[in-house]
Amino acid sequence: MSLRTRTTLARSLRRASTDVERIVWRALRERLPAWKFRRQHPIGTRIADFACPAAKLVIELDGGQHAIRQEDDAARTDELVSHGYRVIRFWNNEVLENIDGVLMTILEALQSSPDHPAAR
Repeated sequence: MSLRTRTTLARSLRRASTDVERIVWRALRERLPAWKFRRQHPIGTRIADFACPAAKLVIELDGGQHAIRQEDDAARTDELVSHGYRVIRFWNNEVLENIDGVLMTILEALQSSPDHPAAR
């Protein structure tokens, strides 16, 4: 997939974001403003739901369809890891029922990043 194709696809995914993606995006922007995240960010041949390039962290959101697509998700994670990213996954219901816990997990991952000043 060419860079132009991935960029076009990422833009269309941003416009068609799910309710859960909108919740996470708003929470990241409002409650973790020190970290710059990108939505639907192309990495290799994949498009990550959310990525913080400075911390090399990807956040993936999984709906019910992912329960039957575990092999695809594993391949996706492997590719993102091959580009130097750490990947954390959350089920949609986790976001809806416990956004505070989700954000705490994300913040812990960000703070454990080798690029974070406190980790040096």
